[in-house]
Amino acid sequence: MTANILKLNCPDAVGLLARITGFIAESGGNLLDVGQYTDPVARWFFTRLAFTGGLAEADPGKFREGFQRLAGPLQAEWQLRPADRPVRTAVLVSREDHCLADLLWRWRSGELNIEIPAVISNHESCRPLAEREGLPFEEIDFSDKPAAFGQLEARLSELGAELVVLARFMQILPDSLCAAYAGRVINIHHSFLPAFVGANPYRRAFERGVKLIGATCHYATPELDEGPIIEQEVARVEHYHDPEDLVRLGRDCERLALARGVRFHVEDRVLVHGNRAIVFRD
Repeated sequence: MTANILKLNCPDAVGLLARITGFIAESGGNLLDVGQYTDPVARWFFTRLAFTGGLAEADPGKFREGFQRLAGPLQAEWQLRPADRPVRTAVLVSREDHCLADLLWRWRSGELNIEIPAVISNHESCRPLAEREGLPFEEIDFSDKPAAFGQLEARLSELGAELVVLARFMQILPDSLCAAYAGRVINIHHSFLPAFVGANPYRRAFERGVKLIGATCHYATPELDEGPIIEQEVARVEHYHDPEDLVRLGRDCERLALARGVRFHVEDRVLVHGNRAIVFRD
């Protein structure tokens, strides 16, 4: 029996969770997992529910129609999706392959419930890695960036991408692409920002004597590296670590933070409100 995932957010009110779970029960659904959170500052309600059976399985369209009659007056944003349906995910990469390699291993092992129609890059470096996994690898020439991003956006549309993962794709996305895929582009970067921007952040962090290193996984928005944060990972830096050690530690953080962020997204564990991401971790 396939589980469905319902996630919803709306202005807070008395009895919201009871009304939602009551609707699922009355439609014959059996709850498996319920997560809820109310932001006391914004006075906003968030919930994620996993359930099986009932009308949502027998007639999803009729379930959605009935649930909208409940959700509409609540001014709710909501989404219902079968938990076992893979999310169609385009992976973008440049020269560095550590995040791509980790994602492909987790995908191949079944840890990430995604379908990868293509790996797209502005360099040839990662072609062998993608093709070894039997995945199409497509290179786009970025010497003319406006034309390249136009080609990229058209290709993502042709591929039917539901999610775009920037696995160390070293190009700044234009506003139009961020808008077209709002809440559906996941990026990863080192967490030295904004202190150490630009080239060689690990060298400059070493020279400054930092004691913690990390990575941030977030949704891409027109405001560079300021989108809602999904996941972060940190590691301690010791006095005997040289710049190469910092790069190694940083790559580990990037791999783990990105993998968790992608998994939280494809399992519908993330609800975005403004510039915050509420994550129902497992």
